[in-house]
Amino acid sequence: MGWDRFLVLWCAVWGVAALVGCGLSLAGVTKAQRTVRLTGRIERVREPRHGGSRSGGIAVVVSYRDPASGQEVTVTNDGERGELITVAWEGREIGVSHPRGRPHAYRFSNLPEEPGRGLFWPGFAVFLAYAGLVALAAVERGWPWALIGFGGPWAAIGLLHLPGAVRDTRERRARLAAMESVRGRVAAVLKDVSVDEDDGHTTTTITPVVSFTTREGTAVTAHCTSHLPDPAGAYGRDVTLHHTPADPAEFTLDRAADHRSYGQDVVIHVVAVVVLAATAVAGAVLL
Repeated sequence: MGWDRFLVLWCAVWGVAALVGCGLSLAGVTKAQRTVRLTGRIERVREPRHGGSRSGGIAVVVSYRDPASGQEVTVTNDGERGELITVAWEGREIGVSHPRGRPHAYRFSNLPEEPGRGLFWPGFAVFLAYAGLVALAAVERGWPWALIGFGGPWAAIGLLHLPGAVRDTRERRARLAAMESVRGRVAAVLKDVSVDEDDGHTTTTITPVVSFTTREGTAVTAHCTSHLPDPAGAYGRDVTLHHTPADPAEFTLDRAADHRSYGQDVVIHVVAVVVLAATAVAGAVLL
């Protein structure tokens, strides 16, 4: 089978997969649509043990109301329970989900989630079909078509999202400027050691845990993985944290560094759009 026939088959298969996925979404039978999504509330937080593992996240007890029975349900995040809870305080709302009819298979997310439509995999199938079409154009009409097919659409998408990226950066900088400063301490330093089975190389991951109290009296426990010098020896150290008044989960140890990184995000976005557009133009010139 030649490359052209293989690519035609590739596009056809993934096109059908995308159509089937969209059909399942319209019928309301995708996995995301069969998932019950709830809002849970953290009732208790256990401070991590110094020298322990970050596996499983911060230990919490969560309660939520079962929509089927109307009763209050209390669960913990022991074991594999979805996203790691890395910032916790009593009263924080998080997401709880489980397959329909299987409440014991619950999963956590750091934020409550809206019901999904299950369009991720169909969208991914569309992307694979699109990649096949670009490759097919390059095989049949010449490699400059690959530059046009790749650079043109992605440059347009990037340009379309650029105003939103700039607006998001402005909003994040505004929240950064409005942050409150509080004193906290490094309550624990977690250590995880993993060994590569192929070459026996050992990797050590250090995760400091900070605890602080907001001006409103909310006691927060959180993993802190950036802007902390010498994290391995930070146990018991006093630190100054800056957090958003409305959401203590949004905090930092270095506002200046975050302010710079927000600007860099926009610059990277602009550079990517320019490079992609230049790629498409180069392909058109070489035709």
